[in-house]
Formats: sequence, structure tokens, C-alpha cells
Amino acid sequence: MQPTMPQFGRFAEPSLLILVSLSDGPKHGYGIMIDVETSTGRPMGAGTLYAALARLEESGLVEPLPPVDRRRPYRLTGVGATMLAEQLRGLAEFVQVGLRQLGKLQP
Repeated sequence: MQPTMPQFGRFAEPSLLILVSLSDGPKHGYGIMIDVETSTGRPMGAGTLYAALARLEESGLVEPLPPVDRRRPYRLTGVGATMLAEQLRGLAEFVQVGLRQLGKLQP
């Protein structure tokens, strides 16, 4: 019997996934959902997306743009880009520690 990789579910906070999606330019909600699913292999539901976007907007990390064909795009603010870069650097450091420790445990 072959061992299978367990499904751990979503590791990433939806807000972080949204910020990464917006880091290459403005997108509307559906565009964000497609981008997140393409990059992670996991869908993000509309309820999760719009609740996280509301929190990000309240925090000043994203801002809505004028609607285009009944779709409202969002973009990353300067503060959002700075916070995202800090978060990603912290995650990169964590990954390096984990990989180092894993290497110590491997025969």
C-alpha cells in the first residue's frame, strides 16, 4: 500500500492570499478567486473573499477602484504592499528554519 500525502487544508490566511494576488495589479473579486485557485490549487469561496476584502479595506491595505462593467476592482495600497513584503519575508525565514530542521531529521 502506497502512502498518500495528507490534505492539510488551507495553510494560508485568506487575506494573505488576496494581498499576493493583488501584488501584480488590480483585480475584481472573481479575478482574485481565479488567481488564488490557480496559484494554490484550492478554491476560495465568495463569502471568504469578500469578508477578507472588507477587513483589508478597513485596515487600509487594499482600496476599491471605480466599478468596471458592474465589477469592482481592488488594488493594494502602499501600506498593504509594505505589510505584504514583511509577512512574506517572515514566512520565508520560517520556511528556511523548517527546511533546515527537516534536513537534520532526515537520515
